[in-house]
Amino acid sequence: MPLVAKYNSQLKNIFTVVTLEQRGAGKSYYPFSESEEITIGTFLKDIHTLALLLLKRFGQQKLYLVGHSWGSVLGLKFIQLYPGLVHTYVGCGQVVNMAKSSQVAYNYALQKNIAAKNNKVVAKLKTINCAYRQQTWLTDLLFVTKQVVKHKGSLYGKANYNRFVADFIRSPDYSLNDLLNRQKGSLQSIQYLWQELMDVDFENIVTFDVPVIFIEGRHDYHVSSTVVHEYFEHIKTEKQFHWFENSCHFPQWSEPQKFHDIMASLVNEA
Repeated sequence: MPLVAKYNSQLKNIFTVVTLEQRGAGKSYYPFSESEEITIGTFLKDIHTLALLLLKRFGQQKLYLVGHSWGSVLGLKFIQLYPGLVHTYVGCGQVVNMAKSSQVAYNYALQKNIAAKNNKVVAKLKTINCAYRQQTWLTDLLFVTKQVVKHKGSLYGKANYNRFVADFIRSPDYSLNDLLNRQKGSLQSIQYLWQELMDVDFENIVTFDVPVIFIEGRHDYHVSSTVVHEYFEHIKTEKQFHWFENSCHFPQWSEPQKFHDIMASLVNEA
């Protein structure tokens, strides 16, 4: 919510903007229990419930759906299940094949550290299997991700997320407790969902009943934008692809005006 409110505030002049703080994270945080079903399907049901509520409340037949990163997995799956509820789907930092993207991220981290002669980090990386099925998968994943971020493959021009942390701290929408819960929620979501996420592969799904738009940072190595573009070329139904040249994994927040203009064009076309 804080990042959408800060960087995408202009959208409220065109749309009714709703940000889903997913169950177990952010303002919807609570600790998951082992007895609870927490799968990708769980979150798709949540989105469906929310979508129906919103459409009824605002007297609409369809909504525009934006999914970012992990949310883009839910986005593509949602339009497969409920195409009649969506005008257009917009994927930012789109996940297409998680195993492929994980390999690209790993290779990026390894190559950057070899070039920088960070021998200890290189040695550590060489012990990691980026399929992330091993017992140490979580610590290995967090280590590789940290290296991608450190070498500016995640947030454009930055070696950390301090800019976003400051946005959260200053946000009127988030208390300090919400900020802590965002961190706890992110970690538990990874713990519960990552193994299922690693099986996500949309590459054989090339037709949709909803127009799809991919918005990709040219320099995204967090979730490979190259993999997304290759996939886009094979989609046979209505589609758009937009490169954001000064972005990595967060194009909608690194280049918010360009993102706004694309979103505004959807309404103008309609």
